[in-house]
Amino acid sequence: MTSATSFYDFKPKDKKGNEYPLADLKGKVVLVVNTASKCGFTPQFAGLEKLYKDLQQTHPDFIILGFPCNQFGNQDPGSNSEIQEFCQVNYGVTFPVLGKIDVNGDNADPMYEWLKNEKPGLMGLKRIKWNFEKFLVGRDGKVKNRWASTTKPEQLKDAIEKEFANKA
Repeated sequence: MTSATSFYDFKPKDKKGNEYPLADLKGKVVLVVNTASKCGFTPQFAGLEKLYKDLQQTHPDFIILGFPCNQFGNQDPGSNSEIQEFCQVNYGVTFPVLGKIDVNGDNADPMYEWLKNEKPGLMGLKRIKWNFEKFLVGRDGKVKNRWASTTKPEQLKDAIEKEFANKA
């Protein structure tokens, strides 16, 4: 989707395979995370959920979107329903975890291709290096920041709060 000018132009699939129009999130600040259930970074689900709950209290227009991905060490092999159950039972996840996608390669989700082009990684890298990379999308649908897997969710709060201060 080379004609995309904003995050809101995409319609990734939800856990049931239905379109999830990102246009419905216009005006919100969105944290996008590629997730995995069997990764060393999987405990970040707890931090993401805490971040989500904490920020939702003062900013109900904040949302986290999880995108399960099995491209890194085969660390999310389950079905969409198994992944959902894992996230809820083990980490009490209440933010949306959508359908499993590819984030790199020929079958990469168009939304992820756009995110990577908008905010390349270290040294201009236009690929996702591992599970739990994070993108912050502002109210205007533009990518504001990108963080590596090693950046813990609790380290993101200030940057997200700063984005809320920008009244776009």
